[in-house]
Amino acid sequence: DGVDRAYFAVFDGHGGVDAANYSATHLHVNVGLHEEIVKNPAEALKCSFQKTDEMFLFKAKREKLRSGTTGVSALIVGNQLHIAWLGDSQVMLVQQGKAVTLMEPHKPERE
Repeated sequence: DGVDRAYFAVFDGHGGVDAANYSATHLHVNVGLHEEIVKNPAEALKCSFQKTDEMFLFKAKREKLRSGTTGVSALIVGNQLHIAWLGDSQVMLVQQGKAVTLMEPHKPERE
């Protein structure tokens, strides 16, 4: 469609690497194939995180895997930056030498 896009992600496995590796392999595919990727990239990220989680849970149950992961992804669409995260992973943007708050990290005491 002529719009430049870039995707970046980092996953931190907990209790093993299975969930992190699975997410690294599948999340970007789910984002790229999501029907809202052009009109609503934020929705595509959100739904793709959920879909990837459901896919891994099915695999984990079938193969008796017990790992999890946190993750952060950034999707740049044209001149817009979309950030999605899971768990306590965080992302920082530095603009002209100053930190720009992009997210409030997940903490146990936060709803």
